[in-house]
Amino acid sequence: MAIGMLEVQGFSIALEAADAMCKAANITIEAFDANNPTSADVKIPVIVQVKIQGGISDVTAALETGRRVGEQYFPASEVITDCIPAAAEEIMPLITSGKLKPTQKNKEIRASENNKGSKKSKAQE
Repeated sequence: MAIGMLEVQGFSIALEAADAMCKAANITIEAFDANNPTSADVKIPVIVQVKIQGGISDVTAALETGRRVGEQYFPASEVITDCIPAAAEEIMPLITSGKLKPTQKNKEIRASENNKGSKKSKAQE
């Protein structure tokens, strides 16, 4: 599995980017993390990182989409994306850690919805 990270200023922009990334590719949002930079040069005093996981092409497509959203509000140099194509198992606990995470119930709902889309209906059999 590949992992991806998108960093932007402000929670609302991170949420908009995460929504667009989910709609653009088959990825899972693992966590949101936030930091308050000490620099007074930022427009919004919180940097939010969205951590995602999926296949390499899906993660890449999602990050490109997230970047486009972020660049609607900030210069390209202020929107950071990174992809690790084949993440080591040892770093996975770091990816799933964060200040905000999807709840287990939300993950179960998402898994159920994904399974419904992959099952054949009786008419298709």
